[in-house]
Amino acid sequence: MYAGGCLCGSVRYEIRGELGLSYYCHCSRCRKATGSAFAASALVAAKDFVVLQGEDALKSYSVNGVHRIFCAHCGSPIISRRDAMPDAVRVRLGTIETPLPRGPHGHIYVASKANWFEICDDLPQYAEEPPMS
Repeated sequence: MYAGGCLCGSVRYEIRGELGLSYYCHCSRCRKATGSAFAASALVAAKDFVVLQGEDALKSYSVNGVHRIFCAHCGSPIISRRDAMPDAVRVRLGTIETPLPRGPHGHIYVASKANWFEICDDLPQYAEEPPMS
């Protein structure tokens, strides 16, 4: 089980299951949503993501079937959901407070990464989505 929350403490959640594959996403939408060079998130079964407090503080910005859910008080991005994947959410790794067994598995959408950011690790890099396994 993993515990997490937002910057101001209004939102608290638990992940009552396993973390799926996690990636650094360099697409322009993730860069804008985080204000950084990438977003780091892990796939989690929607049934395993449980909001313990602050559900009323969660707001959503939605475009083209992608819903980015954040704390309305402090702006912390918490999860994203896709209409095409109703049984899964992507949890922002920076909001998880429990130590993680490992970091992300690779970098995705590197074809559109910020020109001012250099990837300096040996993780796999994918121009867009990683191949399905």
